[in-house]
Amino acid sequence: MRVFGYVRVSTDKQSDAGFSLDAQKAKLEAYASLYDLQVVDLVVETGSAKDLSRPGLQALIRRLQAGEAQGLVVCKLDRLTRSVADLGRLVEGVFNKVALLSVAEQIDTRSAAGRLVLNVLASVSQWEREAIGERTKSVMQYMKAQGEYTGGEPPYGFRLEDGRLVEQPAEQVLIALVKRYRAEGMTLRAISSVLAEQGRVSRTGRPFHAQTVARLAA
Repeated sequence: MRVFGYVRVSTDKQSDAGFSLDAQKAKLEAYASLYDLQVVDLVVETGSAKDLSRPGLQALIRRLQAGEAQGLVVCKLDRLTRSVADLGRLVEGVFNKVALLSVAEQIDTRSAAGRLVLNVLASVSQWEREAIGERTKSVMQYMKAQGEYTGGEPPYGFRLEDGRLVEQPAEQVLIALVKRYRAEGMTLRAISSVLAEQGRVSRTGRPFHAQTVARLAA
């Protein structure tokens, strides 16, 4: 069977868990030899798998749809995409007519069993990434609640000290002033004008605008 080979590495990481360009090429060649596949073209691409807009991949899809080969072989599914939604679109729009073969997962969509395994693996992979994201979010929220620094610019009213957020007295005074003005019924625009008249400025040396005042008063 005539197939295209597709090899990808991330833009910021030339070697990812044994999937460097050379390693991928070697695996594809060995797989093709074992299963009597004729690799008519091997596309090497550097880019993120966050979407399917990579030019090399899109060119292969057009050539597959034009009938230049009967399948596409990759070393691992995440070389193609990391998104279940994108993988589903590829399976429905491209690989319903041509084969998708993956070396690592031993997937061959020429059979119903191969298509089932592909969908199950993709769903599990998506679940794993979402679970990791949820755990990371929970840890960050806990650290924030404990006053620990979680990255980025410390919020107004605080400074960073030994990895923890500590109140900045002068800024806390201004926050209290803004909240008092707000409680007295002053509009955000009026408060920003009063602060400007008092010569009070933000960390960047600029006047406090209404949107900034709204965040301080929250």
